Amino acid sequence: MNEARTTVVVATRDRAAELVRTLAMLGTLRPRPPVIVVDNASADDTGARVLREFPWVRLIRLPRNGGAAARNIGVRAAETPYVAFSDDDSWWARDALPEAELLFDVYPRLGLIAGRTLVGPGGEPDPVCEVMAASPLGKPADVPGPLVLGFLACSAIVRRDAFLDTGGFSPLLHFAAEEKLLSYDLAARGWALCYVDRVRAHHHPSSTRPPPAWRQRLETRNNALIAWLRRPPGECVRAAAPLLRDAGAAAGALRRLPRALAGRDPLPHEVEAQVRELERR
Repeated sequence: MNEARTTVVVATRDRAAELVRTLAMLGTLRPRPPVIVVDNASADDTGARVLREFPWVRLIRLPRNGGAAARNIGVRAAETPYVAFSDDDSWWARDALPEAELLFDVYPRLGLIAGRTLVGPGGEPDPVCEVMAASPLGKPADVPGPLVLGFLACSAIVRRDAFLDTGGFSPLLHFAAEEKLLSYDLAARGWALCYVDRVRAHHHPSSTRPPPAWRQRLETRNNALIAWLRRPPGECVRAAAPLLRDAGAAAGALRRLPRALAGRDPLPHEVEAQVRELERR
């Protein structure tokens, strides 16, 4: 059987039981892919269970919670040309990784595949799948699906070189909306991001997810930061407006503002035009 050319990177924190289920499911894939678990300073028995129950998994323990950027450490440690992300409550369908490898081989401009996310035991498509399938950005001949400028990290597969070319997920954002900034940066460097319906991932949302208000606050903060990093001045002002209604988000954004301005690198005209087209739709 051919050797897997995709490493699965899982960033996790304090969800040992769910992580064990995910690793068990990943272990049934053939060929079995290399798996790297990056533990974001868990306080539970995550590390001990991985070492005891999954000796074929590489465990990287972090001394502090690195948020979404913990995935970067896993990608850098990977030795395969492609990397698939799983959350600790998601895993890949049996044929997903071999299919993605073939697509990356055939389409050299392809930097990221956004797969179809099937939610829960019933396998209902996540609503974002329909949005991506109907992307107004079109489908050029040199890519395998509609162009997108967003994705769900739990169902994304990247060309490792393209990911490293961008620097990966931004530590500035820590968590929430991190996929948006990475999408912008990949496109700005000429990589194509595509939705591919036949590449499928299963997502069984964790029962210990933070409350929606907490995530909304982080998204409000991070959307402003992303605008300050990559968008024209008018969009920076527009993205900052929601901060006036959320003091916590505003405080978090202002603390990060100097780093955002230091890293400011506006999008190329053609990518900014795509962003505006998506916002218009």
